[in-house]
Amino acid sequence: MQPVFRTARLTLAPRRMADLAACLAMDRDPEVTRFVTGPWADPVAHRAFVAARIRHRYPPGMGYWSVCTPAGFVGWILLTPDDLAGPEVEIGWRFLRAAWGQGFATEAARPVLDHALGTLGLAEVVADIDPANMASVRVAAKLGLRAGGSVPYAGRMVTRYVARPGGAPAGAGHAAVHRS
Repeated sequence: MQPVFRTARLTLAPRRMADLAACLAMDRDPEVTRFVTGPWADPVAHRAFVAARIRHRYPPGMGYWSVCTPAGFVGWILLTPDDLAGPEVEIGWRFLRAAWGQGFATEAARPVLDHALGTLGLAEVVADIDPANMASVRVAAKLGLRAGGSVPYAGRMVTRYVARPGGAPAGAGHAAVHRS
């Protein structure tokens, strides 16, 4: 089962179909999806893609978490087999443009990464990031992920960042875990 996490400012709960409209609206902002390939321009394909991701059966303890402040949805964090196939396990994040620059991505990703490396006992977690996406590169660095080389993604090369147990900085952003 996927846990619920709470931080000082955020609640991370397993993403549900009730989150679909907020996720679709977020993805319609071309700045939000600038560095990721997807069916963002085709409303029918986009809806089907996100709905399939919500309904997908992930390994225990993995999936997508909707990230909310008391005011509502601000984004999501994922922990899934890379491209849903693996064998690598990927961490990723996407946030509303209005939520950028507030530290939400790092704050939300920290308990998910701790869960992956600690609770789930994964040997490593990866994040494939376009080198031009400096905001995500900074989040990866704050989380303690280290650049591990280039990998292909949608016809271009991206940088693979890697986290291993004991490699992430301790302290900031730790959260309570609530099993639900």
